[in-house]
Amino acid sequence: MPEDPIRVGIAGLGRSGWAIHAHLLAPLTEQYQVVAVTDEDAARRAEAIERFDCQAYLTFDELLADPSVELVVVSLPSFLHAPASLAALRANKHVVCEKPMAVTLDEADAMVAAAATSDRVFTIFQQRRYNPDFVKVREIIDSGLLGRIVQIRITESKFTRRWDWQTLQKFGGGSLNNTGAHFLDQALQLFGPATPEVFCQLDRTLTLGDADDHVKLVFKAADSPVIDIEISSCDPYPPETWHVYGTQGGLTGSTRELHWKWIVLDELEARTLDLRPTPDRSYNRDELPWHEDRWELTEDRDDAYRGFYRDLYATIREGAPLAITPESVRRTMWLQEECHRLAPLTATFA
Repeated sequence: MPEDPIRVGIAGLGRSGWAIHAHLLAPLTEQYQVVAVTDEDAARRAEAIERFDCQAYLTFDELLADPSVELVVVSLPSFLHAPASLAALRANKHVVCEKPMAVTLDEADAMVAAAATSDRVFTIFQQRRYNPDFVKVREIIDSGLLGRIVQIRITESKFTRRWDWQTLQKFGGGSLNNTGAHFLDQALQLFGPATPEVFCQLDRTLTLGDADDHVKLVFKAADSPVIDIEISSCDPYPPETWHVYGTQGGLTGSTRELHWKWIVLDELEARTLDLRPTPDRSYNRDELPWHEDRWELTEDRDDAYRGFYRDLYATIREGAPLAITPESVRRTMWLQEECHRLAPLTATFA
């Protein structure tokens, strides 16, 4: 039987704090109880009181001072993630920090160091590791079915404008830091432990702020696949999310549906290098005996994301290994900072 539920305080009741974290935690009544929230908006505080019968505070410091709060979910604006997480650790709270982990690598390093010296659990909400499509892609790649993986392309593009706080550099905004935090993290899980060589181009196209809204990122290393990531706000013909190239096959698809095909080498006709003229001046051509399969999303994606909180419960209450370590997300922060270094944007408006 589960022990007492972990008592949660949610800091910030915006899109992430309310529509994601509160929504995910609400059904997990045997494992979690939302006992406190904080937000500057009185209407949001009242809404949380009605839903959770919890304490509602105006300030983050008041939330930290509440002795009933065991776990703080930091869902404040990006530029506050590092200072708020560090303060929560100092207050002897477990911490879930929203992505991006921080705005700079120095901040991320301070968070990793603080977590290492604390007896509290600190993790980052990189929930896209639980995405059913990502789990399936990883399963297929790890199976060896597609052979050696040569390249992985991940695309998240559309044609759209934004004009909220996440379009401003001073708040840690931009597509690289926000949307990119998901896809860079997924890509690094598939890439392996090597330190990559990086190419990045950032542009500001349709956003009304001064941060990037077009990202082109390619990175590579010996014995790892080439990773090609594109996140754009100026693409009216967006391609599929996934495109994987392997020496025995490949995969393509979206977050809702995947298709893959592969060959079995033993089923191919034996060939040797032949430098003689080809019959009828033609190109070499095999008749390939393809095998094909597909996957379609059938499970509830929110329930998949609740796997993050189920795993965290096992860590806090049962001593299980932490599923998403700050050290693993620090790699994502390093990659983001490398992109900003290679392709800086001046903080000006068009």
